[in-house]
Amino acid sequence: MIPLDIPSRQGQVSDDEWHVRVDLAAAYRLVAAFGWDDLVFTHITARVPGTDDQFLINPYGLLFEEITASSLVKIDVHGNKLDDCPFPVNPAGFTIHSAIHAARHDAQCVLHTHTLNGVAVSAQKHGVLPLSQQAIFVLSSLAYHDYEGVALREDEKARLVADLGQANFLMLRNHGLLTLGPTVADAFVAMYLFEAVCAIQVRALASGCERMAIDPAIIATAQAQARQVTRGQGAGALTWPGLLRRLDRLNPGYRQ
Repeated sequence: MIPLDIPSRQGQVSDDEWHVRVDLAAAYRLVAAFGWDDLVFTHITARVPGTDDQFLINPYGLLFEEITASSLVKIDVHGNKLDDCPFPVNPAGFTIHSAIHAARHDAQCVLHTHTLNGVAVSAQKHGVLPLSQQAIFVLSSLAYHDYEGVALREDEKARLVADLGQANFLMLRNHGLLTLGPTVADAFVAMYLFEAVCAIQVRALASGCERMAIDPAIIATAQAQARQVTRGQGAGALTWPGLLRRLDRLNPGYRQ
């Protein structure tokens, strides 16, 4: 039985680490609130500030709606626990994340989901189609990785990293969606966009109607359009404070 009476770690870690812990716990709660969780079987990781080889991950066995800043587990690049805590970690769950964190030092946060819409599109041979305004931002930084079974093998890491390249959205074929970002907020908002793209595509294809595709020339300018519409701040910085306020109104327990 996993204990849920969790003593606070605030004051036991640096202020920078505590801030990341709060944001990461919020991301887990928001994933649950938006219905993207898959019981306990997906992950969000964040790099511990000031380190290259330490990360925070969910305690294996807690539902995403139960995760708090203090319950997050600090691990190394191999998924081994680095602090004294009662919670287990699923090392297999860190295979994908560790590969990306090691190869992409800009990836402070990596978020992975198994949503129904995401898996449905990942199983479609053509992948993401240019059917919506949301899709142009995903398509401007999208990569694909073919399914090789449950991510347990070390040798898959090199292939995954090669497929990802410098993209910020990764579709894991027959598996799900993955986003990365320089902050927890950026990775979360990217996943919000990715999930919306997949939901729109599933509905559009289900309608059976003739589809209108967006001109590739528009997709080529998507990143510039994103910078303009967010005034250079990025979507994460603009939306994260409001999302935290929503959580605080619902249940501020993630800050514990």
